[in-house]
Amino acid sequence: MTRDRRPHTPREKYGEELRLRRIAAELTQEALSERVVCSPTLISHFEAGRRLPKPDDAARIDQALGTDGFFVRWLEDLESKWTDHFATVAELEPQATLIQQFALTLVPGLLQTPAYARALFSAYRPNHTPEELDRDVVIRTERARILDRPSHPVVWTLLDEAVLRRRVGGPQVMAEQLHKIADMAVAGRLRLHVLPYAAGAHALQQSLLTLMSFGDSAPVAYVEGFLTGNLMDDPSLVNASQTAYALALSEALSQQESLALVRAVAEEHADGQ
Repeated sequence: MTRDRRPHTPREKYGEELRLRRIAAELTQEALSERVVCSPTLISHFEAGRRLPKPDDAARIDQALGTDGFFVRWLEDLESKWTDHFATVAELEPQATLIQQFALTLVPGLLQTPAYARALFSAYRPNHTPEELDRDVVIRTERARILDRPSHPVVWTLLDEAVLRRRVGGPQVMAEQLHKIADMAVAGRLRLHVLPYAAGAHALQQSLLTLMSFGDSAPVAYVEGFLTGNLMDDPSLVNASQTAYALALSEALSQQESLALVRAVAEEHADGQ
């Protein structure tokens, strides 16, 4: 049985149209990338519907293909519900075969309970409304549905011990959150490791990091800070990120030791300690 390769989502249709127009113009991905001033890998992501070009890139695509603003105008209809720096990451997650995430201070978004997510949104939005919080929690919960699939993506989660200790949303919210993570690990839905305080300095101490691998394209790495994020597909940067993840993972507790620590800290929160 062959897989249906026809584009289905709006982004896939956008990418397929780009591929057809490029072929009609007798350009390779490499040739188009030179005119757009980006990497051939990025053109491949555009055509597969994994990523959308930025407006400046779309304008250069139109210029290179002689499409008179076609791709710029279509892009306006594909606005994301995500913040600009995270939109591409959210689009790539469902397509990944492997996600390796490291969290420095907060539980990763894919693993957050609604109560934990609500507490986070409340903390950095001083003038929030209940409707805004409801909307953001729903969006985050929907994003996590990729983990409802039985096998893919494979998820590795590496947590600094600070993630376990910082009480977000109160003791019961935090206990529920940690038990959820532990339950997922026990069920085999994710591989869980904790970097204890005792490990001291480690290779990822400066940043959150997410690595994503795909079945038919090059891997990417994503780092994030306050109101900003950087998605990297340059092979040298992705390789350096993979190395840093491996180094940090080598300092972590085993899965069984990590589970025991997560459960113990969850009980401490539940007891109000």
